[in-house]
Amino acid sequence: MTDSDLWDSGTELLIGAEDLDKLRKSHVLVVGLGGVGAYAAEMICRAGVGEFTIVDNDAITPSNRNRQLLALKSTEGKYKTDVMEARMLDINPEVKIHKIREFIKDDRVDEILKTRFDYVVDAIDTVFPKIFFIYKTYQVGYQLVSSMGSGGKLDFEKIEITDISKSYNCKLAHTIRKQLHKMGVRKGFKVVFSPEKVDLDTLEIIEEEKYIRSNVGTISYMPAAFGIAMASVVVRGLLKK
Repeated sequence: MTDSDLWDSGTELLIGAEDLDKLRKSHVLVVGLGGVGAYAAEMICRAGVGEFTIVDNDAITPSNRNRQLLALKSTEGKYKTDVMEARMLDINPEVKIHKIREFIKDDRVDEILKTRFDYVVDAIDTVFPKIFFIYKTYQVGYQLVSSMGSGGKLDFEKIEITDISKSYNCKLAHTIRKQLHKMGVRKGFKVVFSPEKVDLDTLEIIEEEKYIRSNVGTISYMPAAFGIAMASVVVRGLLKK
């Protein structure tokens, strides 16, 4: 028996051959491979999902190392899509990976969403592109899980998974709800969020071209926990658990 026959035997023992085959035949879109998205992508890959489209435009920087799965001294300067692809193929040599190395916005979102996806993971960290992507994904009707803000938070036990309409005490979730309400969307997709209060002293505003995003202090395990929670949503959603 080869290694490829054995590597996901534990998953098969847990969920059965039929459900494992469902995962192998599934295609998941992951947008954003930072602190949250890379953990989500890797956990979904390790669960046995057979096809991915991964999207990110960034290269790895030293400041990523405190919290991002892909960030090592040896990977600095490399594109996240390339490092993610290498890790996933090292886990499952048979996985199919489609890389998109760009900051997707406007018409490109529509083009990408023309592909059939069984689940979509939103780990975008710029607010208005994130809202636009969520709205477009919702319109197409794909199953979606979206990460809210993990920065500025320390308490793992406060993380929750719920419909966007039931999120609370999260500034990013509030902004997303408010903007989506204007577009007629009030519920219908899962979010991972924490109501833990953010210390405003940790907040830094960053202006990039026409986009403005907030940057807050981060700890190693919170983005990972958000990503792993998102992977759980995706796998259970694909299996209808």
